[in-house]
Amino acid sequence: MSLTTMMFYLMALIAIGSALYVAASKNLVRSVFMFFATLFAIAGLYVLSLADFVAVTQVVVYVGGILVLILFAFMLSGRESLAVLAQQTNRLIAVNKLPAMLVALAFFCLLAYVFLHARIDDAPWLQEAAINQNIITPQDVTINHLGVNLMTTYLLPFEVISILLLMALVGAAHLSRKEAEA
Repeated sequence: MSLTTMMFYLMALIAIGSALYVAASKNLVRSVFMFFATLFAIAGLYVLSLADFVAVTQVVVYVGGILVLILFAFMLSGRESLAVLAQQTNRLIAVNKLPAMLVALAFFCLLAYVFLHARIDDAPWLQEAAINQNIITPQDVTINHLGVNLMTTYLLPFEVISILLLMALVGAAHLSRKEAEA
């Protein structure tokens, strides 16, 4: 077993384990921190798949933006709203959870069907890429091109996204403030 294969299984194990903890935990703050681990493990899987851009985007947008926004929302929200969330009963099977369970079951069936019937080695786009020698090798360094393009060509969309996240943070802070009773 190569080091890359061992790293893949380690990242997959961390991602699945932390995602299960996020779904099963009652403590919201611990769930957010485990979600942080899940997103980093998925970014590691992207790096191992030679998808540098997707990995950097995962870290910048999801870990650096959205997750920090969720943390601020929890920190700025009132104790009353968090106490209501903590007091909810978490029975696994309940009537109000039935639609979510049906959607999850349907999604699981779809994933199982695709996994069992997909013939990825016979995919025409893979065969065409192999014939045209359009294959990325691990020696190709795309992160340098990514950094240059991010700071030159795509600087405006990058800044627009950061301003959008800042506006969402300010909006969450405003909504979480307790209004004075009239």
